[in-house]
Amino acid sequence: MKFALQALLSSCIHEGSLTIELPDGERLTAGNGSGSPLTIRLTDTRACRELVLNPELAFGELYTDGRLVVSGGSIYDVLDLLGHNLHDLLPPHMGRVRHALRSTFDRWTRRNSERRSRHNVHHHYDIDDRIYSLFLDRDRQYSCAYFESERQTLEEAQLAKKRHIAAKMLIPSGASVLDIGCGWGGLALYLSDLCEADVTGLTLSPEQLKVAERRASEKKLDARVHFRLQDYRALESTFDRIVSVGMFEHVGVKCYDAFFDVIRRSLKDDGIAVLHSIGRLDGKSPMNPWFAKYIFPGSYVPSLAEVLPSIEKAGLIVTDIEILRLHYADTLAAWRQRFLDHRQQAADVLGERFCRMWEFYLASAEAGFRYGGLMVFQIQLAKRLDTVPRTRNYIAREETRLRELEQASATRPVAAE
Repeated sequence: MKFALQALLSSCIHEGSLTIELPDGERLTAGNGSGSPLTIRLTDTRACRELVLNPELAFGELYTDGRLVVSGGSIYDVLDLLGHNLHDLLPPHMGRVRHALRSTFDRWTRRNSERRSRHNVHHHYDIDDRIYSLFLDRDRQYSCAYFESERQTLEEAQLAKKRHIAAKMLIPSGASVLDIGCGWGGLALYLSDLCEADVTGLTLSPEQLKVAERRASEKKLDARVHFRLQDYRALESTFDRIVSVGMFEHVGVKCYDAFFDVIRRSLKDDGIAVLHSIGRLDGKSPMNPWFAKYIFPGSYVPSLAEVLPSIEKAGLIVTDIEILRLHYADTLAAWRQRFLDHRQQAADVLGERFCRMWEFYLASAEAGFRYGGLMVFQIQLAKRLDTVPRTRNYIAREETRLRELEQASATRPVAAE
């Protein structure tokens, strides 16, 4: 087992320095010695075997269980070192076979029915609600922010994200808007308040629904914002605008045709839809097994080549595609730092094991967006060629208008009870 571990370590680390300390105290090292030396200690013999046989799953499991302990830095530092070596990282023969088998198996299993979708959402979003307030921005935007400059705070970048998406939607006053996967309601409330739209938000999380409805009532927007505990496939109404942010990753490849069929039938003939989702820059690939098991069961991150055929099949027109590079890495970095700043509070709520799992989730996701071929795409859709302007100049103009409305809203006196 020692020789297999050394081979695995040497295949992963060429630059930098990483040491594995075995349960008996023996140390295995790889790299060229540059940078700060990092050490991971395996606490038991079975951990060594698990890491060799299935490193993609075992690495996160062992850290979560406290059986893999990092010294000389943090778990993110280890993942960052692995990321820097990614261009040299060729999986061993056993890993390539496992990757191919998982890709094939995924194609047979990834169908997210309405029942399965509710279960998947419950797994991640219906945990103790206090956890999310520890690391998200005040508006609880749980998706990629839009950093217009490196100096922006997380709050400013999340507001810029809402503004950027709203600008692409060109929402006239009084328009009906559908928000598929509305989360805690932040985007729906923004569109209702700033664009004077009538918004319907869909979620499968009872916990998110309660928060979203309370926020709408507190902002005196409950007459124009309507939140539902409903699957997108049950929709029967039509809307002037449709938006979906951070939900498409949970649809599942086998349901892409159904998803875009719903967009087509729910969008009015002169309507605009905007889809914001995580994607892959390097072609289709199976989900990381640790993420699929512990964080987002049923999720899948597609390449554009997997998404566009379903859009075309539905009879929708792609009017704009934008790729956001590194924005999510910076978002996750901010979330990770905030979580670490409030780690003790999280441990008091859900325990130490949860904290290790959540730290690994945020750290590995950030590394994935910096080194692992992940990005965010925004696809604008329509039914007619002339629905949106011919050039993209309108986006900047609309953002300027919305920014002015935000400033006016911030100074607006609060209505009396």
